[in-house]
Amino acid sequence: MANTAKENILKKIKQALSKPMPVPFPQSEANDSVFQSSQQELEVEFAENFSKLLGRFSFCANHNELVEQLNALIASRKWENIYCVEDALKKNLSDHQFNISYSNNLHDCNASITSCEILVARTGSIMMSAAQQSGRTTSVYAPVHICIAYSNQLVYDIKDALQLMKEKYAGAFPSLITLATGPSRTADIEKTLVVGVHGPKEVFCFLVESA
Repeated sequence: MANTAKENILKKIKQALSKPMPVPFPQSEANDSVFQSSQQELEVEFAENFSKLLGRFSFCANHNELVEQLNALIASRKWENIYCVEDALKKNLSDHQFNISYSNNLHDCNASITSCEILVARTGSIMMSAAQQSGRTTSVYAPVHICIAYSNQLVYDIKDALQLMKEKYAGAFPSLITLATGPSRTADIEKTLVVGVHGPKEVFCFLVESA
């Protein structure tokens, strides 16, 4: 009797599995994004979302304006130790009269300057990777992170950013990709938001209009 009951149960299970229940929300199985397309320019979308996350955004029409704004920021903060290890970025800045003595010590710097891979407008995020010359640590250890980006690096969603990364690094994908979405923050202690605990206290993004 026991074996017969067991066989009946197994038979019912097989019958049930052969006729799976329909998906209650078929739209959720589609590949289409659940987010609406941007209704405004990506520069505006990114600036708004980045600023909502306490990021400090500046738009620069060209490299001369970028250097002018950088010099003004450094002078107003009285920073003396700026860390930057990206040769191409330093050359580009020096070509436009940005002449400072860079610090060789990341741990004692006032701020770090890096480039980025991509800007994600919908989330206000800066995408970086281990393939960049600045590596994994530059944007994390410095108390202030300054990112220099260009308008042609803007995409709407993270999906678009990952697709571009696949195309750019086909066959040699970076060992790390990170999304920096504003200054670091935590609310672990008594649900009180504290900024700058696990990373930079301030994040600046200077977006330069692409030529």
